[in-house]
Amino acid sequence: MAERKVLVLFGSQTGTAEDTAERIGREAKRRHFQCRVEALDSCDVANLIHEPLVVFVCATTGQGDPPDNMKLFWRFLFRKSLAPSSLCQLDYAVLGLGDSSYPKFNFVAKKLHKRLLQLGGNPLLPVALGDDQHDLGPDAVIDPWLLALWDRILALYPLPHGLEIISPDVRLPPKYILHFLPEDSPTPEGGLQLPAAPRAVPSQQCPFGARLVANQRVTAEAHFQDVRLMELDVSGSGVRYSAGDVVMIQPQNCPEDVQQFCQLLRLDPDRLFVLEPTEPGTALPALLPQPCSVRHLVTHYLDICCVPRRSFFHLLACCSPSPLEREKLQELSSAQGQEELYSYCNRPRRTTLEVLWDFPHTASAIPPEYLLELIPCIRPRAFSIASSMLAHPDRIQILVAVVRYKTRLSKPRRGLCSTWLASLSPEQGDVRVPLWVKKGGMQFPADPDTPVIMIGPGTGVAPFRAAIQERVAQGKRGESYLFFGCRHRSGDFYCQAEWEELVAKGFLTLFTAFSRDQEEKVYVQHRIQEQGKLLWELLSSRSAHLYLAG
Repeated sequence: MAERKVLVLFGSQTGTAEDTAERIGREAKRRHFQCRVEALDSCDVANLIHEPLVVFVCATTGQGDPPDNMKLFWRFLFRKSLAPSSLCQLDYAVLGLGDSSYPKFNFVAKKLHKRLLQLGGNPLLPVALGDDQHDLGPDAVIDPWLLALWDRILALYPLPHGLEIISPDVRLPPKYILHFLPEDSPTPEGGLQLPAAPRAVPSQQCPFGARLVANQRVTAEAHFQDVRLMELDVSGSGVRYSAGDVVMIQPQNCPEDVQQFCQLLRLDPDRLFVLEPTEPGTALPALLPQPCSVRHLVTHYLDICCVPRRSFFHLLACCSPSPLEREKLQELSSAQGQEELYSYCNRPRRTTLEVLWDFPHTASAIPPEYLLELIPCIRPRAFSIASSMLAHPDRIQILVAVVRYKTRLSKPRRGLCSTWLASLSPEQGDVRVPLWVKKGGMQFPADPDTPVIMIGPGTGVAPFRAAIQERVAQGKRGESYLFFGCRHRSGDFYCQAEWEELVAKGFLTLFTAFSRDQEEKVYVQHRIQEQGKLLWELLSSRSAHLYLAG
């Protein structure tokens, strides 16, 4: 009989494709397949020719772009040197996750499917196109497609004699085993600290601990929104960036939430453990030290403040000793319960921690080794860099709007990263923020004589501040045009003194729109209309570049 193994590869930006890939991996194991689940860039693409069966799950980001963790794979796959018969022994299926409100809906999945066909691959099913805009989300497409996929796969690879599909109600073995160390084990010297001196160019696997230099509120105290201009010292990191680049910041949970979580699950936050994969070949999670404390795991790794996905409720139901709670969890994880799940979780933005409070008997019975499958890791947040290295060597500045809003839940919702950043102060001592830099989607003209028109309402002005500082440092006068909009001149006119000084020195032409400072609302689009003649002259006769950020 042919070897029963399946490889599930994902390209994921926000975690949805990864979560779906893990679901397919679990379903494969219930059907007694050997299964690996990996990010596309983690797998050796050259080995695809030896894989008999691969399921691809990929999201589409931005304007039809592949996610960051499949960009290397993408470049390799589209090499012209690949022979048309390269993948002739590969059976494959492609599941796309996208949003039909974007013009290039599921562009990556469609293009991947087409390319695998060109290389001789054998599709098991037509490409599936999950849509965030559907009332039930991508699951409306995923659920029926997976049923059809397993029918097709089991026709090619029947269950071994005497074996049956493992019931969804049976808990599969965990991915990792947690070995708790004796209670009096010493904490390893510096083992849980973030390195302030990088071993390599800072990246997601090896972030740099940048020292916080300043955290200044740039909105009036009476203004409804708290916005910060933060400055971070990256000297010695090897970090280099240009205007338009993005800094990725790895946030952490607040101590109160960590304490609550440990209480609910009856975990000792100071207890140390080591992780061991259940199956050989499974990689250990990056960024988790060995040994690791429970506090470090919950503070820096588990996203206990995210809105949980359907898979969370399914695994939670498998862990529940309470018949009443288990029944409710099964309902919320079922295909029929998705509207109720949306109403309970997504609409009010209920967090994982809050859900666990609602199911206390289940929470206290969760085996610790399932935590890494139950709760996703904290994802980094992207911020446009708001400074130029020419003006501020070895420093990165960012504009951070602190996210806080109300839903029907009594407690206001708070953004994990912005709330954490706002809570930091250089006066607390040597405060470090884990970060790395990525190329941004904006590239400003290399020739400083090219006029630049920048439309940046609110914190959208951040990348333009970097570009203007860069052009000023190059000594270029009069070719930078900025349209800035906010509510009130006295409330949220970010960097007002800086802009006014540059205008006075002839480095900047500034157009402002303060929407609430007069009876009739005025927005940046009104200022753009008023300056239509100037803009057309710059674009048509002077080859100006126009940029918009929100």
